[in-house]
Amino acid sequence: MKSRPFLVVWALAVAGATSAFTVSLALRMRSIELGYDLGRAQTHLGRLREVKRVLELELASQETPERIDLIARTVLGMGEPSPDRILPAGPRPEVGEETGGPPDEAELARATAPAPAKGTLP
Repeated sequence: MKSRPFLVVWALAVAGATSAFTVSLALRMRSIELGYDLGRAQTHLGRLREVKRVLELELASQETPERIDLIARTVLGMGEPSPDRILPAGPRPEVGEETGGPPDEAELARATAPAPAKGTLP
């Protein structure tokens, strides 16, 4: 009779040790699995950074004025405008006249006045 409580305690100790070993083994396997996942993610990140660098270089080469001019002339069929298509932006400043300063009241009145309708004289 005395051996029965010992067997129960011994069985519980073995079961506890076995379950602790199993949990330890599962955690170790999970940490190894996460390490492999981390390595794959870092490899993928390195590839994405390289792709980003290549795409930034390609974008920079596509935005050069020479490239834009080439596309405008060949693909879009654009060219230099003829002189009759160029519209004046306003009167030319007089020689010696200050430019870039704050406008006076007369200039403001001209700038805010409504534009004359087409076909009418100002």
